[in-house]
Amino acid sequence: MKKRILSLLLLVIPFITFAQEKGLDQQIDEAFGNATGWFVNFIFYQISFSDTIKIYWVLFPLILGALYFTFYFNFINFKGFLTSIKIVSGKYDDLEDRKDHNVEVSDAVFTDDGDNPDTIRVEGHQGEVSHFQALTAALSATVGLGNIAGVAIAVSIGGAGATFWMIIAGLLGMASKFVECTLGVKYRDIESDGTVYGGPMYYLTKGLKEKGLGKLGKVLAALFAVFVIGGSFGGGNMFQANQAFQLVEHITGGNDSFLHDRGWLFGVVIAILVGVVIIGGIKKIAKVTDKIVPFMVVIYVAASIFILIAKYDMIGDAFSQIYNGAFSPTGVAGGFIGVLVQGFRRAAFSNEAGIGSASIAHAAVKTKYPASEGMVALLEPFIDTVVVCTMTALVLVITGNVAAENASLNDAQAILLTSGAFASVISWFPYVLTVAVVLFAFSTMISWSYYGFQGWAYLFGRTKKMEYTYKILFLIFVVIGSAASLGSVIGFSDAMIFAMMVPNMIGLVLLAPKVKEELSKYMAAIKAKK
Repeated sequence: MKKRILSLLLLVIPFITFAQEKGLDQQIDEAFGNATGWFVNFIFYQISFSDTIKIYWVLFPLILGALYFTFYFNFINFKGFLTSIKIVSGKYDDLEDRKDHNVEVSDAVFTDDGDNPDTIRVEGHQGEVSHFQALTAALSATVGLGNIAGVAIAVSIGGAGATFWMIIAGLLGMASKFVECTLGVKYRDIESDGTVYGGPMYYLTKGLKEKGLGKLGKVLAALFAVFVIGGSFGGGNMFQANQAFQLVEHITGGNDSFLHDRGWLFGVVIAILVGVVIIGGIKKIAKVTDKIVPFMVVIYVAASIFILIAKYDMIGDAFSQIYNGAFSPTGVAGGFIGVLVQGFRRAAFSNEAGIGSASIAHAAVKTKYPASEGMVALLEPFIDTVVVCTMTALVLVITGNVAAENASLNDAQAILLTSGAFASVISWFPYVLTVAVVLFAFSTMISWSYYGFQGWAYLFGRTKKMEYTYKILFLIFVVIGSAASLGSVIGFSDAMIFAMMVPNMIGLVLLAPKVKEELSKYMAAIKAKK
Protein backbone atom coordinates (compact mmCIF):
# COMPACT_ATOMS: atom_id res chain seq x y z
CA MET A 1 0.00 0.00 0.00
CA LYS A 2 2.84 2.41 0.87
CA LYS A 3 4.43 1.81 -2.54
CA ARG A 4 1.13 2.62 -4.25
CA ILE A 5 0.68 5.86 -2.35
CA LEU A 6 4.32 6.75 -3.09
CA SER A 7 3.76 6.24 -6.81
CA LEU A 8 0.77 8.57 -6.60
CA LEU A 9 2.84 11.24 -4.86
CA LEU A 10 5.55 10.92 -7.50
CA LEU A 11 2.83 11.63 -10.07
CA VAL A 12 1.63 14.76 -8.28
CA ILE A 13 4.97 16.37 -7.28
CA PRO A 14 6.03 17.39 -10.83
CA PHE A 15 2.78 19.30 -11.28
CA ILE A 16 3.19 21.09 -7.95
CA THR A 17 6.80 21.96 -8.82
CA PHE A 18 6.17 23.29 -12.30
CA ALA A 19 2.84 24.88 -11.37
CA GLN A 20 4.68 27.88 -10.02
CA GLU A 21 5.27 29.05 -13.58
CA LYS A 22 2.89 31.71 -14.75
CA GLY A 23 0.23 30.54 -17.16
CA LEU A 24 0.71 26.79 -16.73
CA ASP A 25 -2.94 26.20 -17.63
CA GLN A 26 -2.46 28.00 -20.94
CA GLN A 27 0.76 26.09 -21.65
CA ILE A 28 -0.99 22.76 -21.01
CA ASP A 29 -3.92 23.77 -23.19
CA GLU A 30 -1.71 24.84 -26.09
CA ALA A 31 0.48 21.73 -25.90
CA PHE A 32 -2.55 19.44 -25.69
CA GLY A 33 -4.32 21.15 -28.59
CA ASN A 34 -1.23 20.93 -30.79
CA ALA A 35 -0.76 17.24 -29.98
CA THR A 36 -4.34 16.14 -30.67
CA GLY A 37 -5.57 18.60 -33.29
CA TRP A 38 -4.73 16.42 -36.30
CA PHE A 39 -6.77 13.50 -34.93
CA VAL A 40 -9.76 15.66 -34.08
CA ASN A 41 -9.72 17.18 -37.57
CA PHE A 42 -9.62 13.72 -39.17
CA ILE A 43 -12.51 12.29 -37.14
CA PHE A 44 -14.64 15.38 -37.70
CA TYR A 45 -13.80 15.86 -41.36
CA GLN A 46 -16.90 17.25 -43.04
CA ILE A 47 -18.26 15.96 -46.33
CA SER A 48 -19.61 18.89 -48.35
CA PHE A 49 -22.86 18.33 -50.23
CA SER A 50 -23.29 22.02 -51.04
CA ASP A 51 -22.04 25.40 -49.85
CA THR A 52 -24.34 25.20 -46.82
CA ILE A 53 -24.71 21.46 -46.19
CA LYS A 54 -21.71 19.79 -44.57
CA ILE A 55 -21.91 16.61 -42.49
CA TYR A 56 -19.30 14.82 -40.36
CA TRP A 57 -18.52 11.48 -42.00
CA VAL A 58 -18.62 9.67 -38.63
CA LEU A 59 -22.33 10.42 -38.28
CA PHE A 60 -23.16 8.18 -41.25
CA PRO A 61 -22.20 4.84 -39.63
CA LEU A 62 -23.79 5.96 -36.34
CA ILE A 63 -27.16 6.92 -37.83
CA LEU A 64 -27.33 4.28 -40.56
CA GLY A 65 -26.27 1.55 -38.12
CA ALA A 66 -28.96 2.51 -35.59
CA LEU A 67 -31.58 2.59 -38.37
CA TYR A 68 -30.45 -0.81 -39.64
CA PHE A 69 -30.76 -2.42 -36.19
CA THR A 70 -34.15 -0.81 -35.63
CA PHE A 71 -35.54 -2.47 -38.78
CA TYR A 72 -33.51 -5.71 -38.56
CA PHE A 73 -34.80 -6.42 -35.05
CA ASN A 74 -38.35 -5.43 -35.93
CA PHE A 75 -38.41 -2.18 -33.94
CA ILE A 76 -37.20 -3.82 -30.73
CA ASN A 77 -36.51 -0.34 -29.30
CA PHE A 78 -40.29 0.16 -29.22
CA LYS A 79 -41.84 -3.33 -29.18
CA GLY A 80 -39.39 -4.63 -26.58
CA PHE A 81 -39.80 -1.69 -24.22
CA LEU A 82 -42.37 -3.28 -21.89
CA THR A 83 -40.47 -6.56 -21.83
CA SER A 84 -37.33 -4.67 -20.79
CA ILE A 85 -39.19 -3.04 -17.89
CA LYS A 86 -40.45 -6.46 -16.78
CA ILE A 87 -36.88 -7.80 -16.79
CA VAL A 88 -35.71 -4.87 -14.67
CA SER A 89 -38.60 -5.37 -12.25
CA GLY A 90 -37.48 -8.97 -11.72
CA LYS A 91 -40.42 -10.74 -13.35
CA TYR A 92 -38.18 -13.14 -15.26
CA ASP A 93 -35.52 -13.69 -12.57
CA ASP A 94 -36.61 -17.31 -12.12
CA LEU A 95 -35.37 -18.06 -15.64
CA GLU A 96 -31.83 -17.63 -14.32
CA ASP A 97 -30.05 -20.31 -12.33
CA ARG A 98 -27.65 -17.85 -10.72
CA LYS A 99 -25.81 -20.54 -8.78
CA ASP A 100 -24.26 -21.65 -12.06
CA HIS A 101 -22.66 -18.26 -12.76
CA ASN A 102 -19.24 -17.82 -11.23
CA VAL A 103 -18.95 -14.18 -12.28
CA GLU A 104 -17.19 -11.59 -10.17
CA VAL A 105 -16.64 -7.93 -10.96
CA SER A 106 -13.01 -6.86 -11.40
CA ASP A 107 -11.49 -5.00 -8.44
CA ALA A 108 -11.00 -2.04 -10.77
CA VAL A 109 -14.68 -1.48 -11.49
CA PHE A 110 -16.89 1.02 -9.68
CA THR A 111 -19.28 -1.15 -7.68
CA ASP A 112 -22.33 -0.91 -5.50
CA ASP A 113 -22.15 -3.47 -2.66
CA GLY A 114 -20.08 -5.72 -4.91
CA ASP A 115 -22.16 -5.20 -8.05
CA ASN A 116 -21.51 -3.14 -11.14
CA PRO A 117 -24.09 -0.31 -11.29
CA ASP A 118 -24.64 -1.14 -14.97
CA THR A 119 -25.71 -4.70 -14.14
CA ILE A 120 -27.19 -4.49 -10.65
CA ARG A 121 -30.68 -3.83 -11.93
CA VAL A 122 -31.04 -7.31 -13.39
CA GLU A 123 -29.69 -8.86 -10.22
CA GLY A 124 -32.39 -7.22 -8.14
CA HIS A 125 -34.02 -10.51 -7.20
CA GLN A 126 -35.31 -11.01 -3.70
CA GLY A 127 -32.65 -10.96 -1.02
CA GLU A 128 -30.09 -8.77 -2.77
CA VAL A 129 -31.38 -5.28 -3.52
CA SER A 130 -34.75 -3.56 -3.58
CA HIS A 131 -36.36 -2.38 -6.80
CA PHE A 132 -35.77 1.20 -5.69
CA GLN A 133 -32.05 0.50 -5.29
CA ALA A 134 -32.01 -1.11 -8.70
CA LEU A 135 -33.71 1.91 -10.24
CA THR A 136 -31.38 4.45 -8.61
CA ALA A 137 -28.37 2.37 -9.62
CA ALA A 138 -29.64 2.38 -13.20
CA LEU A 139 -30.09 6.14 -13.15
CA SER A 140 -26.70 6.81 -11.57
CA ALA A 141 -25.01 4.68 -14.21
CA THR A 142 -26.62 6.56 -17.10
CA VAL A 143 -27.06 10.14 -15.88
CA GLY A 144 -24.03 12.39 -15.77
CA LEU A 145 -22.36 15.44 -17.27
CA GLY A 146 -23.49 14.51 -20.77
CA ASN A 147 -27.03 15.26 -19.62
CA ILE A 148 -26.07 18.56 -17.99
CA ALA A 149 -23.21 20.14 -19.94
CA GLY A 150 -23.75 18.17 -23.16
CA VAL A 151 -27.32 19.35 -23.59
CA ALA A 152 -26.27 22.95 -22.93
CA ILE A 153 -23.61 22.67 -25.64
CA ALA A 154 -26.19 21.29 -28.08
CA VAL A 155 -28.80 24.00 -27.52
CA SER A 156 -26.24 26.81 -27.34
CA ILE A 157 -24.94 25.88 -30.81
CA GLY A 158 -27.93 24.22 -32.46
CA GLY A 159 -30.78 26.00 -30.68
CA ALA A 160 -33.87 24.39 -29.17
CA GLY A 161 -34.32 22.24 -32.28
CA ALA A 162 -31.23 20.20 -31.44
CA THR A 163 -33.27 18.66 -28.62
CA PHE A 164 -35.62 17.00 -31.14
CA TRP A 165 -32.72 15.28 -32.87
CA MET A 166 -31.24 14.25 -29.54
CA ILE A 167 -34.53 12.49 -28.78
CA ILE A 168 -34.54 10.77 -32.19
CA ALA A 169 -30.92 9.72 -31.67
CA GLY A 170 -31.83 8.33 -28.24
CA LEU A 171 -34.74 6.28 -29.60
CA LEU A 172 -32.66 4.85 -32.43
CA GLY A 173 -29.70 4.30 -30.13
CA MET A 174 -31.78 1.92 -28.02
CA ALA A 175 -31.45 -0.68 -30.79
CA SER A 176 -27.69 -0.20 -31.09
CA LYS A 177 -27.16 -0.60 -27.36
CA PHE A 178 -29.28 -3.75 -27.33
CA VAL A 179 -27.04 -5.33 -29.96
CA GLU A 180 -23.68 -4.42 -28.42
CA CYS A 181 -24.58 -5.40 -24.86
CA THR A 182 -25.98 -8.76 -25.97
CA LEU A 183 -22.71 -9.45 -27.78
CA GLY A 184 -20.71 -8.23 -24.78
CA VAL A 185 -22.20 -10.98 -22.63
CA LYS A 186 -22.13 -13.69 -25.33
CA TYR A 187 -18.43 -13.36 -26.12
CA ARG A 188 -16.92 -12.33 -22.76
CA ASP A 189 -13.83 -13.93 -21.23
CA ILE A 190 -14.18 -15.27 -17.69
CA GLU A 191 -10.96 -16.00 -15.78
CA SER A 192 -10.62 -18.97 -13.41
CA ASP A 193 -11.28 -16.64 -10.46
CA GLY A 194 -14.50 -15.43 -12.06
CA THR A 195 -13.22 -12.02 -13.15
CA VAL A 196 -14.83 -10.90 -16.40
CA TYR A 197 -13.09 -9.32 -19.36
CA GLY A 198 -15.58 -8.21 -21.98
CA GLY A 199 -16.49 -5.65 -24.59
CA PRO A 200 -15.98 -5.05 -28.30
CA MET A 201 -12.37 -6.31 -28.20
CA TYR A 202 -13.69 -9.79 -27.42
CA TYR A 203 -16.81 -10.00 -29.58
CA LEU A 204 -14.91 -8.57 -32.53
CA THR A 205 -12.18 -11.22 -32.26
CA LYS A 206 -14.30 -14.22 -31.22
CA GLY A 207 -17.46 -13.40 -33.12
CA LEU A 208 -15.86 -12.50 -36.42
CA LYS A 209 -13.56 -15.53 -36.18
CA GLU A 210 -16.69 -17.71 -36.07
CA LYS A 211 -17.74 -16.07 -39.34
CA GLY A 212 -14.37 -16.73 -40.97
CA LEU A 213 -13.25 -13.12 -40.57
CA GLY A 214 -10.62 -13.65 -37.90
CA LYS A 215 -8.02 -11.25 -39.33
CA LEU A 216 -10.57 -8.47 -39.74
CA GLY A 217 -11.75 -9.09 -36.19
CA LYS A 218 -8.24 -8.74 -34.77
CA VAL A 219 -7.65 -5.47 -36.62
CA LEU A 220 -10.99 -3.99 -35.52
CA ALA A 221 -10.46 -5.15 -31.93
CA ALA A 222 -7.01 -3.58 -31.77
CA LEU A 223 -8.34 -0.31 -33.19
CA PHE A 224 -11.19 -0.28 -30.67
CA ALA A 225 -8.79 -1.00 -27.80
CA VAL A 226 -6.65 1.99 -28.80
CA PHE A 227 -9.70 4.23 -29.11
CA VAL A 228 -11.30 3.12 -25.83
CA ILE A 229 -8.05 3.99 -24.05
CA GLY A 230 -8.23 7.44 -25.68
CA GLY A 231 -11.93 7.67 -24.83
CA SER A 232 -11.15 6.92 -21.19
CA PHE A 233 -8.61 9.76 -21.19
CA GLY A 234 -11.03 12.09 -23.01
CA GLY A 235 -14.78 11.82 -22.44
CA GLY A 236 -14.41 9.60 -19.40
CA ASN A 237 -11.78 11.74 -17.74
CA MET A 238 -10.74 15.16 -19.08
CA PHE A 239 -14.26 16.29 -19.99
CA GLN A 240 -15.48 15.31 -16.52
CA ALA A 241 -12.63 17.08 -14.71
CA ASN A 242 -12.92 20.15 -16.92
CA GLN A 243 -16.64 20.70 -16.41
CA ALA A 244 -16.41 20.04 -12.68
CA PHE A 245 -13.68 22.67 -12.45
CA GLN A 246 -15.75 25.17 -14.47
CA LEU A 247 -18.58 24.99 -11.93
CA VAL A 248 -16.34 24.98 -8.84
CA GLU A 249 -14.45 28.02 -10.12
CA HIS A 250 -17.73 29.80 -10.92
CA ILE A 251 -19.33 29.05 -7.57
CA THR A 252 -16.23 30.22 -5.67
CA GLY A 253 -16.07 33.63 -7.34
CA GLY A 254 -15.39 33.20 -11.06
CA ASN A 255 -12.52 35.44 -12.17
CA ASP A 256 -12.01 36.47 -8.55
CA SER A 257 -11.79 32.87 -7.35
CA PHE A 258 -8.56 31.55 -5.90
CA LEU A 259 -8.84 28.77 -8.49
CA HIS A 260 -9.01 31.14 -11.47
CA ASP A 261 -6.32 30.07 -13.97
CA ARG A 262 -5.35 27.29 -11.56
CA GLY A 263 -7.19 24.39 -13.12
CA TRP A 264 -4.11 22.26 -12.57
CA LEU A 265 -4.55 22.59 -8.79
CA PHE A 266 -8.13 21.35 -8.91
CA GLY A 267 -6.94 18.54 -11.18
CA VAL A 268 -4.23 17.49 -8.73
CA VAL A 269 -6.77 17.22 -5.90
CA ILE A 270 -9.19 15.15 -8.01
CA ALA A 271 -6.30 13.02 -9.30
CA ILE A 272 -5.31 12.20 -5.71
CA LEU A 273 -8.89 11.23 -4.80
CA VAL A 274 -9.31 9.09 -7.92
CA GLY A 275 -5.82 7.66 -7.41
CA VAL A 276 -6.44 6.39 -3.90
CA VAL A 277 -9.39 4.44 -5.29
CA ILE A 278 -7.95 3.01 -8.53
CA ILE A 279 -4.29 2.72 -7.43
CA GLY A 280 -4.41 2.69 -3.67
CA GLY A 281 -7.33 0.28 -3.62
CA ILE A 282 -9.12 2.38 -1.01
CA LYS A 283 -12.71 1.54 -1.95
CA LYS A 284 -14.39 3.42 0.89
CA ILE A 285 -14.45 6.66 -1.10
CA ALA A 286 -16.12 4.88 -4.00
CA LYS A 287 -18.58 3.31 -1.57
CA VAL A 288 -19.56 6.75 -0.26
CA THR A 289 -19.97 8.01 -3.81
CA ASP A 290 -22.10 4.93 -4.52
CA LYS A 291 -24.60 6.08 -1.95
CA ILE A 292 -24.53 9.78 -2.79
CA VAL A 293 -24.59 9.73 -6.60
CA PRO A 294 -28.06 8.12 -6.94
CA PHE A 295 -29.30 10.66 -4.38
CA MET A 296 -27.85 13.53 -6.44
CA VAL A 297 -29.46 12.13 -9.58
CA VAL A 298 -32.84 12.08 -7.87
CA ILE A 299 -32.33 15.70 -6.70
CA TYR A 300 -31.36 16.82 -10.23
CA VAL A 301 -34.36 15.12 -11.82
CA ALA A 302 -36.65 16.42 -9.05
CA ALA A 303 -35.38 19.99 -9.54
CA SER A 304 -36.03 19.71 -13.28
CA ILE A 305 -39.56 18.48 -12.64
CA PHE A 306 -40.12 21.28 -10.09
CA ILE A 307 -39.16 23.93 -12.66
CA LEU A 308 -41.36 22.32 -15.31
CA ILE A 309 -44.30 22.29 -12.89
CA ALA A 310 -43.61 25.88 -11.79
CA LYS A 311 -43.51 26.97 -15.43
CA TYR A 312 -46.10 24.50 -16.71
CA ASP A 313 -47.81 27.16 -18.80
CA MET A 314 -44.62 27.53 -20.86
CA ILE A 315 -44.06 23.84 -21.63
CA GLY A 316 -46.27 23.91 -24.72
CA ASP A 317 -44.37 26.85 -26.17
CA ALA A 318 -41.05 25.14 -25.35
CA PHE A 319 -42.04 22.03 -27.32
CA SER A 320 -43.11 24.29 -30.19
CA GLN A 321 -39.68 25.91 -30.18
CA ILE A 322 -38.04 22.48 -30.16
CA TYR A 323 -40.15 21.17 -33.04
CA ASN A 324 -39.98 24.30 -35.16
CA GLY A 325 -36.28 24.70 -34.50
CA ALA A 326 -35.67 21.11 -35.63
CA PHE A 327 -37.04 21.70 -39.12
CA SER A 328 -36.92 25.41 -39.71
CA PRO A 329 -34.09 26.78 -37.57
CA THR A 330 -33.28 30.46 -37.61
CA GLY A 331 -30.04 32.10 -36.62
CA VAL A 332 -28.20 28.81 -36.35
CA ALA A 333 -25.00 28.12 -38.23
CA GLY A 334 -25.55 25.30 -40.71
CA GLY A 335 -29.35 25.54 -40.69
CA PHE A 336 -31.34 22.30 -40.57
CA ILE A 337 -28.32 20.03 -41.07
CA GLY A 338 -26.36 21.93 -38.42
CA VAL A 339 -29.12 21.39 -35.87
CA LEU A 340 -29.42 17.70 -36.73
CA VAL A 341 -25.66 17.22 -36.46
CA GLN A 342 -25.48 18.87 -33.04
CA GLY A 343 -28.38 16.77 -31.76
CA PHE A 344 -26.89 13.45 -32.86
CA ARG A 345 -23.36 14.40 -31.81
CA ARG A 346 -24.33 15.33 -28.24
CA ALA A 347 -26.72 12.37 -27.89
CA ALA A 348 -23.96 9.95 -28.86
CA PHE A 349 -21.64 11.51 -26.29
CA SER A 350 -24.33 11.32 -23.62
CA ASN A 351 -25.79 7.81 -24.03
CA GLU A 352 -22.82 6.14 -25.81
CA ALA A 353 -25.16 3.94 -27.87
CA GLY A 354 -23.19 2.27 -30.66
CA ILE A 355 -19.91 3.34 -29.09
CA GLY A 356 -19.27 -0.02 -27.41
CA SER A 357 -18.22 1.19 -23.95
CA ALA A 358 -21.41 0.01 -22.23
CA SER A 359 -20.85 -3.57 -23.35
CA ILE A 360 -17.62 -3.66 -21.31
CA ALA A 361 -19.59 -3.07 -18.11
CA HIS A 362 -22.59 -5.18 -19.03
CA ALA A 363 -20.35 -8.18 -19.74
CA ALA A 364 -20.06 -8.68 -15.96
CA VAL A 365 -23.74 -9.51 -15.48
CA LYS A 366 -24.78 -12.85 -14.00
CA THR A 367 -27.00 -14.38 -16.66
CA LYS A 368 -27.20 -17.36 -18.98
CA TYR A 369 -29.22 -15.38 -21.54
CA PRO A 370 -27.07 -12.69 -23.22
CA ALA A 371 -30.17 -11.12 -24.82
CA SER A 372 -31.67 -10.45 -21.39
CA GLU A 373 -28.86 -8.01 -20.66
CA GLY A 374 -29.23 -6.47 -24.10
CA MET A 375 -32.90 -5.85 -23.33
CA VAL A 376 -32.00 -4.16 -20.03
CA ALA A 377 -29.36 -1.99 -21.69
CA LEU A 378 -31.95 -0.94 -24.25
CA LEU A 379 -33.56 1.23 -21.58
CA GLU A 380 -30.45 3.30 -20.95
CA PRO A 381 -30.62 5.64 -23.98
CA PHE A 382 -34.32 6.15 -23.20
CA ILE A 383 -33.67 7.15 -19.58
CA ASP A 384 -30.54 9.10 -20.43
CA THR A 385 -31.51 10.96 -23.58
CA VAL A 386 -35.24 10.80 -24.15
CA VAL A 387 -36.14 11.56 -20.51
CA VAL A 388 -33.31 13.34 -18.68
CA CYS A 389 -31.74 15.21 -21.60
CA THR A 390 -35.18 16.39 -22.67
CA MET A 391 -35.85 17.63 -19.12
CA THR A 392 -32.61 19.62 -19.16
CA ALA A 393 -33.38 21.06 -22.59
CA LEU A 394 -36.89 22.09 -21.52
CA VAL A 395 -35.47 23.85 -18.46
CA LEU A 396 -32.99 25.70 -20.70
CA VAL A 397 -35.68 26.69 -23.22
CA ILE A 398 -38.31 27.68 -20.63
CA THR A 399 -35.87 29.85 -18.67
CA GLY A 400 -34.63 31.52 -21.86
CA ASN A 401 -31.14 30.05 -21.63
CA VAL A 402 -30.86 29.12 -25.30
CA ALA A 403 -28.27 31.07 -27.22
CA ALA A 404 -29.14 29.93 -30.74
CA GLU A 405 -28.68 33.48 -31.99
CA ASN A 406 -25.13 33.42 -30.67
CA ALA A 407 -23.50 30.41 -32.32
CA SER A 408 -20.10 31.68 -31.22
CA LEU A 409 -20.89 31.06 -27.55
CA ASN A 410 -17.82 29.64 -25.84
CA ASP A 411 -18.25 25.96 -24.99
CA ALA A 412 -16.65 26.67 -21.62
CA GLN A 413 -19.91 28.38 -20.66
CA ALA A 414 -21.97 25.24 -21.30
CA ILE A 415 -22.14 23.96 -17.74
CA LEU A 416 -22.66 27.52 -16.49
CA LEU A 417 -25.60 27.88 -18.89
CA THR A 418 -27.39 24.97 -17.21
CA SER A 419 -26.48 26.24 -13.76
CA GLY A 420 -27.86 29.68 -14.61
CA ALA A 421 -31.09 28.18 -15.92
CA PHE A 422 -31.76 26.39 -12.64
CA ALA A 423 -30.67 29.42 -10.59
CA SER A 424 -33.27 31.60 -12.34
CA VAL A 425 -35.99 29.55 -10.62
CA ILE A 426 -34.19 27.91 -7.67
CA SER A 427 -31.62 30.44 -6.48
CA TRP A 428 -29.64 28.03 -4.29
CA PHE A 429 -29.57 25.13 -6.73
CA PRO A 430 -26.19 25.97 -8.38
CA TYR A 431 -24.50 25.00 -5.10
CA VAL A 432 -26.24 21.63 -5.13
CA LEU A 433 -25.51 21.22 -8.84
CA THR A 434 -21.83 21.89 -8.22
CA VAL A 435 -21.65 19.10 -5.65
CA ALA A 436 -23.59 16.81 -7.99
CA VAL A 437 -21.33 17.57 -10.93
CA VAL A 438 -18.16 16.88 -8.92
CA LEU A 439 -19.63 13.57 -7.74
CA PHE A 440 -20.81 12.66 -11.25
CA ALA A 441 -17.34 13.44 -12.56
CA PHE A 442 -15.66 11.43 -9.84
CA SER A 443 -17.81 8.31 -10.30
CA THR A 444 -17.56 8.54 -14.10
CA MET A 445 -13.77 8.72 -13.93
CA ILE A 446 -13.63 5.58 -11.82
CA SER A 447 -15.95 3.73 -14.21
CA TRP A 448 -14.08 4.87 -17.32
CA SER A 449 -10.73 3.97 -15.79
CA TYR A 450 -12.13 0.43 -15.80
CA TYR A 451 -13.23 0.69 -19.45
CA GLY A 452 -9.88 2.07 -20.54
CA PHE A 453 -7.98 -0.54 -18.56
CA GLN A 454 -9.91 -3.30 -20.33
CA GLY A 455 -8.62 -1.97 -23.65
CA TRP A 456 -5.12 -1.54 -22.20
CA ALA A 457 -5.14 -5.11 -20.82
CA TYR A 458 -6.24 -6.46 -24.19
CA LEU A 459 -3.29 -4.78 -25.93
CA PHE A 460 -0.54 -5.09 -23.31
CA GLY A 461 -1.56 -7.95 -21.03
CA ARG A 462 -3.19 -8.27 -17.64
CA THR A 463 -0.09 -7.85 -15.47
CA LYS A 464 0.07 -5.55 -12.45
CA LYS A 465 2.87 -3.56 -14.07
CA MET A 466 0.71 -2.78 -17.10
CA GLU A 467 -2.26 -2.00 -14.86
CA TYR A 468 -0.36 0.62 -12.83
CA THR A 469 1.18 2.12 -15.98
CA TYR A 470 -2.29 2.75 -17.38
CA LYS A 471 -3.67 4.11 -14.12
CA ILE A 472 -0.82 6.60 -13.66
CA LEU A 473 -1.35 7.86 -17.22
CA PHE A 474 -5.07 8.16 -16.46
CA LEU A 475 -4.37 10.37 -13.44
CA ILE A 476 -2.06 12.61 -15.46
CA PHE A 477 -4.93 13.25 -17.85
CA VAL A 478 -7.16 14.30 -14.92
CA VAL A 479 -4.79 17.23 -14.38
CA ILE A 480 -4.54 17.99 -18.10
CA GLY A 481 -8.34 17.99 -18.44
CA SER A 482 -8.78 20.43 -15.56
CA ALA A 483 -6.17 22.81 -16.97
CA ALA A 484 -6.91 22.63 -20.71
CA SER A 485 -9.58 24.79 -22.36
CA LEU A 486 -12.94 23.14 -22.93
CA GLY A 487 -12.54 23.59 -26.68
CA SER A 488 -9.51 21.30 -26.73
CA VAL A 489 -11.09 18.84 -24.30
CA ILE A 490 -14.45 18.67 -26.07
CA GLY A 491 -12.81 18.15 -29.47
CA PHE A 492 -10.58 15.32 -28.26
CA SER A 493 -13.33 13.71 -26.14
CA ASP A 494 -15.82 13.66 -29.00
CA ALA A 495 -13.20 12.47 -31.47
CA MET A 496 -12.23 9.47 -29.36
CA ILE A 497 -15.85 8.55 -28.59
CA PHE A 498 -16.76 8.61 -32.29
CA ALA A 499 -13.55 6.79 -33.24
CA MET A 500 -14.61 3.93 -30.94
CA MET A 501 -17.90 3.74 -32.81
CA VAL A 502 -16.37 2.97 -36.24
CA PRO A 503 -14.78 -0.48 -35.61
CA ASN A 504 -17.57 -1.31 -33.15
CA MET A 505 -20.38 -0.56 -35.61
CA ILE A 506 -18.73 -2.67 -38.34
CA GLY A 507 -18.66 -5.61 -35.94
CA LEU A 508 -22.24 -5.04 -34.76
CA VAL A 509 -23.61 -5.16 -38.31
CA LEU A 510 -21.66 -8.33 -39.16
CA LEU A 511 -22.68 -10.06 -35.92
CA ALA A 512 -26.35 -9.00 -35.92
CA PRO A 513 -27.52 -12.54 -36.92
CA LYS A 514 -25.86 -13.93 -33.76
CA VAL A 515 -27.81 -11.43 -31.69
CA LYS A 516 -31.03 -12.45 -33.40
CA GLU A 517 -30.34 -16.07 -32.40
CA GLU A 518 -29.82 -15.05 -28.78
CA LEU A 519 -32.98 -12.94 -28.80
CA SER A 520 -35.04 -15.84 -30.16
CA LYS A 521 -33.62 -18.14 -27.47
CA TYR A 522 -34.51 -15.73 -24.67
CA MET A 523 -37.98 -14.89 -25.98
CA ALA A 524 -38.69 -18.62 -26.30
CA ALA A 525 -37.73 -19.06 -22.63
CA ILE A 526 -40.09 -16.24 -21.65
CA LYS A 527 -42.89 -17.74 -23.75
CA ALA A 528 -42.37 -21.17 -22.18
CA LYS A 529 -42.61 -19.58 -18.72
CA LYS A 530 -46.04 -18.22 -19.54
